[in-house]
Amino acid sequence: MRQQQMWLITGVSSGLGRAFAEAALAAGHTVVGTVRSEQDLKAFEEVQPGRAHGRVLDVTDAEAVTEVVGEVERSVGPLDVVIANAGYGLEGTFEETPLTEVRRQFEVNVFGAMATLQAVLPYMRRRRRGHLMAVTSMGGLMAVPGMSAYCGSKFALEGILEALGKEVAQFGIHVTAVEPGSFRTDWAGRSMTRAARSIDDYDELFGPIRAARQNASGNQLGDPAKAGEAVVHIAAVDNPPAHLVLGSDALRLIAAARAAVDDDIRTWDALSRTTDFAEGAQL
Repeated sequence: MRQQQMWLITGVSSGLGRAFAEAALAAGHTVVGTVRSEQDLKAFEEVQPGRAHGRVLDVTDAEAVTEVVGEVERSVGPLDVVIANAGYGLEGTFEETPLTEVRRQFEVNVFGAMATLQAVLPYMRRRRRGHLMAVTSMGGLMAVPGMSAYCGSKFALEGILEALGKEVAQFGIHVTAVEPGSFRTDWAGRSMTRAARSIDDYDELFGPIRAARQNASGNQLGDPAKAGEAVVHIAAVDNPPAHLVLGSDALRLIAAARAAVDDDIRTWDALSRTTDFAEGAQL
């Protein structure tokens, strides 16, 4: 019989966060989900009364995050699985995207996730067990035109998670970066923030990209319910992956991006080696 777990997931009002929460609840786990409004809190708790617990939280308020995690540990129970899911997409070419919007993107996608994981880590470290996850994106391992801020935030989160995993493995804590491809959620629709267009030179490249993303919204390949089942599955295994890619499109695009990096490394290998001191390292 599968052991029942206590979960905390940020951003469960809709999208993948909601799918993760519903899958965990369906598996018999207890889930504390954070939302942005009392209305969303009530709707979430009605999914599974008694095992779905809502908390109103802005993940960019690090002090509030710490307070909520502490309150959950005391009143609901010790957390076994935490998913830093809250985030959003920011679309726009690099030159056209205001730095104020870029900073906001990093505040939510990077610092919000860090605040969540840092808040729960002392509890898991003392217990010498736990599973920390954060939702990055296939855009954390590959990049596309018109998503520089978003991909930058997800690349940053990937590096943080990889280093974190190596730090806390000694405490019996697992860390997984969840890297979804395109899923049938509102991410590319009403949840997407779009920088205003202002430079005609980008029209030929970016116009079709923006239009295609808007047209694809609601018709994406990925099934959120199946993503939820996959995440619940890895939370139950003894040796979960450091990276969980979700979706065949993500597999294809990440593989192509990694092959391109490998090609650059091979092509410029000789030049890379010329930067060493001839006598080697001085120990």
